Parts: sequence; structure tokens; C-alpha cells
Amino acid sequence: MEWMRNLSRLTATLPVFLILAACSDAPKTEKAKEPEKPPEPVTGRVAFQRVYPQARAWALDATPVSIRSVRLSAKPEKGKADAWEVVFVSPSSGKSKTFTYSIVEAEGNLHQGVFGGIEEDYSRSSVIPFPLAAIRFDSDQAYDAAAEKSADYIKKNPDKRISYMLEQTRKFPDVTWRVIWGESVGSSNYSVYVDASTGKYLEKAF
Repeated sequence: MEWMRNLSRLTATLPVFLILAACSDAPKTEKAKEPEKPPEPVTGRVAFQRVYPQARAWALDATPVSIRSVRLSAKPEKGKADAWEVVFVSPSSGKSKTFTYSIVEAEGNLHQGVFGGIEEDYSRSSVIPFPLAAIRFDSDQAYDAAAEKSADYIKKNPDKRISYMLEQTRKFPDVTWRVIWGESVGSSNYSVYVDASTGKYLEKAF
């Protein structure tokens, strides 16, 4: 009979479908995860962009007054650092607050990511806030401008650590990057000012 022959053929092919279905439901082997890359140092403007949202959450009129690199590793990076410190003021409240951005946990109250310090009073005569739009050129670009005028010094001091400071001073009309060969301004015998709005070299300081 025809219906019995069809049933026989269906029964014969059924194990094949069951095997295929079982194969399709088998768990897939996951690929081995690649090792995570170590975090890389960042420029000053990148660090500023990371901390700014928290600064605005602290005070709607939060205005920057300085950006300073915090060096952790011995390997020099052109225009980059492992951690940065950004100071904001709130003119309406007369308070200031320091935020840090670090790529790692470290001593000195440095925490990976963004971390806000405590509020402090500030003197309006001691700081000069500057607008966000003034930071047109980043710290790595400031380094390039400074290095172009510092070939002899770099040749004599190839492994000297470099730090960076951005602030508005009464010395220049625009916000400036100060590229400092040394741990700080006080311990340095050579640094270069670069205009953060135009990217142009301004002067050397000894």
C-alpha cells in the first residue's frame, strides 16, 4: 500500500533529522579570550574631557583653572601621562574642587578612572578661570611645539622626565601649556610656554 511505503520512508529518515537537530543544539566552543592590553597614558585634553561631566555634576558653573600631569611611570611619553589633575572653581559658591583621572590605582590618593576631591575655599585673586573653548591644542601638540625649539636641550637630557601644566597666567593673554623638563616647575631648570589656543611657541623659561 502506498501510505505504508511513505510511512516506511519517513521512519527511515527520522534518525537523520534527530542527529542533525542534536548537532545544532550542541554548545559552541568559545574562542579563547585575548589578554587585556595594559592601559595607555592619555593627553591632558582627553583627561579633561573625562572629568568634566563630574565637575558639572558638582557645580553647574564649574570652570577650569588648571590642568596638571601626574607622572607615575618612568617611561617618557610625548604629551601624555598616566594621571592628570584638573582644578575647577565655582564662582557662585566660592568653592574649588580638584578632580583626578588616572589609568591605574596608585599612591597619593590616585584612583583608576575619575575621582573627585574635597571642596575648598579659594581666593578669586589667586586663580584665573578660563573658558573650555580655550583648550584648542592638546598637550601632545604643545610638546611638539616646545621640542622644536628645544633640540639642544633634549639632546643633552634625552631621558629627563617631562611634566605639563595648563593655566591662564597674567603673563600671556591666552591660556598656555607649560612643557616642563623636570618633576615640577620648582625643580625644573628649563620649560617652554606654548599658546593653548593657537599652538604657537611663546617663550622659554630657565
